[in-house]
Amino acid sequence: MRLPLLLALALPPLLSLNAAAQDDDTLFGAGVRTRPKFDGSADHTVDFIPVVRYYGRPWFARTTQGMLEGGARWSLGPGLDTGVQLAYEQGPRDHDPDASIGVHLEADRMIGPAPVNGLLRLRRHLDTDRGTQLDARGTVGVYGGHGVAAGLFVQATWASEKSFEAYYGVHESGLLFASLGALASYDLSHRWLLVGSIESRRLSDEAAKSPIVERRSGVYANAGIAYRF
Repeated sequence: MRLPLLLALALPPLLSLNAAAQDDDTLFGAGVRTRPKFDGSADHTVDFIPVVRYYGRPWFARTTQGMLEGGARWSLGPGLDTGVQLAYEQGPRDHDPDASIGVHLEADRMIGPAPVNGLLRLRRHLDTDRGTQLDARGTVGVYGGHGVAAGLFVQATWASEKSFEAYYGVHESGLLFASLGALASYDLSHRWLLVGSIESRRLSDEAAKSPIVERRSGVYANAGIAYRF
């Protein structure tokens, strides 16, 4: 049972779990997301977002790990992959979006009946003034049956001093935020599925020092529909 589908889809997540049992499935779809205008903002906005999951050899594209990214991946052994990726990045205070290039290491395991996925991802912005970030992300499946699949995920992201300065105007480095979320999907048919997730994200003490931060915690919620090939 492969788990990238157990991870948040889109920018940060929309999700789809049921295809986790079908390693070669490709998903395309769309959804809507409500989120803070930027992490730390008291204002919210609504986006239209893509749902993408494609794994070829070696090419891939996905929104299943919290952002829109694509690149190449190689197997290091059963359930262990490494790769390089190009990803879409939101800009500081929701302006001037950017891209990042990086590397990742990803593992899929079973703990008893539960599928577990772990991801380490290093991202360096193409605009070098925006610095570098490191994600550590984990997801566990908690239910699957009757056309429903559900999971829980956690993530912590660390940022370089350049990244803190670009996004929050403070001279810090270290932990940027931590988040906790839940996700689920429902099979409408063999090909169509509904997907959705909710995530609570909390800024670190270092980021909270910024004068632009109005709220340390923010909620992301997503819903959409996808077609399974």
